[in-house]
Amino acid sequence: MMATEGQRLTGEGTVTRPPAGRVHADAIDAFIAAANTGDPDRRARLLSLALAPDVSFHGPLGRGVGRGAVEDFLTEVVQSYPAGRCRMVRTTVVDAPHEWARFGWRFESADGTAVLRGTDMVHFTAAGDIDEIVVFAGPLQQEG
Repeated sequence: MMATEGQRLTGEGTVTRPPAGRVHADAIDAFIAAANTGDPDRRARLLSLALAPDVSFHGPLGRGVGRGAVEDFLTEVVQSYPAGRCRMVRTTVVDAPHEWARFGWRFESADGTAVLRGTDMVHFTAAGDIDEIVVFAGPLQQEG
């Protein structure tokens, strides 16, 4: 039996995968890298590594289904930001209880100034692909 990348063989000859949190973080980091690249071919390649083909995307600026919808969102919103070149940065660890994960992010200008912060929640398939993304932009309002 031969292990593939990201797998290893145990003494009994069975294949084990990295801990779910690491797999989740890798997919999330590929998604963020896709948001940050100006190369459309590289963006599509990174999204194919991170997202299920029928991924569902929910955010304050709209909803979409499929990798193409996510790619269009990244191209229109992240890559075409009116104030100039910006980038997404993951600002927290990936908190991943089972098939759900959440992480904090910052959208920042070229000089590192935060334009917007938020938290995303993502759901993973058994294969480790993101099949649902829910974007929460900005801080929660305090009650009272």
